[in-house]
Amino acid sequence: QVQLVESGGGSVQAGGSLRLSCVASGYRYNSYYMGWFRQAPGKEREGVATIEPTSGRTYYTDGVKGRFTVSRDNAKNTLYLQMTSLKPEDTAMYYCAAGGWSLRPETFKYWGQGTQVTVSS
Repeated sequence: QVQLVESGGGSVQAGGSLRLSCVASGYRYNSYYMGWFRQAPGKEREGVATIEPTSGRTYYTDGVKGRFTVSRDNAKNTLYLQMTSLKPEDTAMYYCAAGGWSLRPETFKYWGQGTQVTVSS
């Protein structure tokens, strides 16, 4: 059974930083495309950053380029999202996902429960 467990969310002021982690279990971790998605109240879920399983190639939505960094540690079965220069518009529930491709949430098969990120001005 595939499990994805996120942690690291919280409340910060604008300009601050957070690092999200996602521990995966129940499948061959380095065989899946993985990513971070977010959903703010009243908005659709959007792709934030994704990373290919073997090449490590990364993709980012335009609004986070230069501020967020996605990485994975295959030895620890863990996906990370380092977020810097946070803005109030980054406030959302952040989800870890596996088994899809690109930044398209509808393609991802496995999802975590989410971790809340709140950025105050």
